[in-house]
Amino acid sequence: MKYIKIASNALNGLRGLLLVAITGAFFGCGSPSGQSGAGGIAISFDDHFIKEWYELRPLFQKYNAKATFFITCPDSLNAEEVAMLKQLEKEGHEIGFHGTVHAKSTELMDAGGPKGYIETEIEPGLRHMHAAGFKPTSYAHPGGNHNDRVDSVLLAQGFTTLRDVAISRRKFKGFQLYAWPPRWMSAVYYTFNGEQKVDALMIDYDEVTEEEIAEAILEAKENGTALMVFGHEPLYSAPQNGRYGFNVSFLAAVLREADKQRLKFYTMSELPEVK
Repeated sequence: MKYIKIASNALNGLRGLLLVAITGAFFGCGSPSGQSGAGGIAISFDDHFIKEWYELRPLFQKYNAKATFFITCPDSLNAEEVAMLKQLEKEGHEIGFHGTVHAKSTELMDAGGPKGYIETEIEPGLRHMHAAGFKPTSYAHPGGNHNDRVDSVLLAQGFTTLRDVAISRRKFKGFQLYAWPPRWMSAVYYTFNGEQKVDALMIDYDEVTEEEIAEAILEAKENGTALMVFGHEPLYSAPQNGRYGFNVSFLAAVLREADKQRLKFYTMSELPEVK
């Protein structure tokens, strides 16, 4: 997961270093350059909100949009959910993998090494997905937790796209630590350079404004890149009782603006394949 590290003396003595560090290349003034005419958007969704995602089909169809659905805990898939996922796949969407137990990959790796990690988080879930008729080639890190060792194992397992998490604003104990314009977050723009490890901007409730996402979409169009975004559960009001997800009206605004700017819709596994 990518977000900013802030020293304690910058916040009147708050102890320690707050939040996760970003790499030097994560933020920059404007997105990088990609390919002329390739400007687009790659939307993905995480976890196991299959029925709720399925109900978004009319919205996707309205804008001829496609997305990637990263499934976790596939051992709990029932026949109805499998049928819904197959229909989504038939309509051009991608079915990706989000882990068997949705645990912290680095901790599993430290505890059991590559073999233990594969046997706990990767192989069981893939068996269930294969049995259901899905062969995912893209993987979303649970909780954005991973390192180079985890990535190397996943790539060796045959995944072609590994998706991480990027956050544009952060709060700590009610204080706004930062709010960074997504159009300046270079890591959430794919430049069609064959890169397999990518970051997507979280668009869950109160993370990004419609104005910010419109600016980010325009940035992708002008620079020939693909803006990568993701969310969790579709919501129709402010989240309560620990629920987390995106407002469906916000997703509609994203799709409407992408269509207005004539962006292409990419699935996550398509990005490294664009030449």
